[in-house]
Amino acid sequence: MNTDHSPNAHLEQWENAKNPVVSMSKEYPAGHHILPHQHQRGQLIYASAGTMRLRTCDEYWLLPPFRGVWMPPYVEHEMTASTSVSLRTLYVNVESFTLSLPNHSVGIGVTPLLRELLIRASYFPITYHPDSFEERLLRLALEETKHAFECGLKLPMGRDKRLKKICDTLMENPGDVRSLADWANEVGATTRTLTRLFRSETGISFIQWREQVRIVSAISGLSTGERVSQVAEELGYASQGAFTVMFKRVTGKSPREYLNDLSRSQIKLSCMEE
Repeated sequence: MNTDHSPNAHLEQWENAKNPVVSMSKEYPAGHHILPHQHQRGQLIYASAGTMRLRTCDEYWLLPPFRGVWMPPYVEHEMTASTSVSLRTLYVNVESFTLSLPNHSVGIGVTPLLRELLIRASYFPITYHPDSFEERLLRLALEETKHAFECGLKLPMGRDKRLKKICDTLMENPGDVRSLADWANEVGATTRTLTRLFRSETGISFIQWREQVRIVSAISGLSTGERVSQVAEELGYASQGAFTVMFKRVTGKSPREYLNDLSRSQIKLSCMEE
């Protein structure tokens, strides 16, 4: 069950820190939900353990332990912890850097080096001295971030209120099997209009969008230990085989291959942290 929370009440000390980049670490229980908010600083959002979901008005992200997101200043976003989460985040005064950072949210494939830098930085005080070891390491973390930008596991979101209703419902219940014609009756639009809206606002078709949201949901479920057959049933597939065919077509791997890769990555990262 989600529990809604406002952003950390003491966030001002990170937002108003004298140093241009500072680190914050937080532990959140499963279901913890941080309501929509924005920062005056850019934020590198990463969880060294656990899986979280991040949402802006335009995108929906799934973030397992080897994925992060760069969030520019003043972009409204909200976060939900799918499992217990160990957040390791940086707050960046982008105006203080000659280093060019994107002005839009972008995924980060967290490399072993970047992970270690973020974990080490989580122990730094926000009042570290200029030209110190702490400052050099944090600058290196940002340099490494620039080399790690990628698409990540994200979904484009629609803004039209009819499209938004469909997207919101499917994110809450990705196993919903209603057709686009059914949805047209539900939201008061023609099938042709919804087809056009999905293409123009998300760049993909309704079927592709629903497959993507199911992939995001499946990865979240599989990474927390659910059986493939259980995930397939929850997502409305008549058989595990049908779900596996869809999963492999979209990701290039079967659910078991994906899980094995995820497990190897987590074991490797765990050993490095120890």
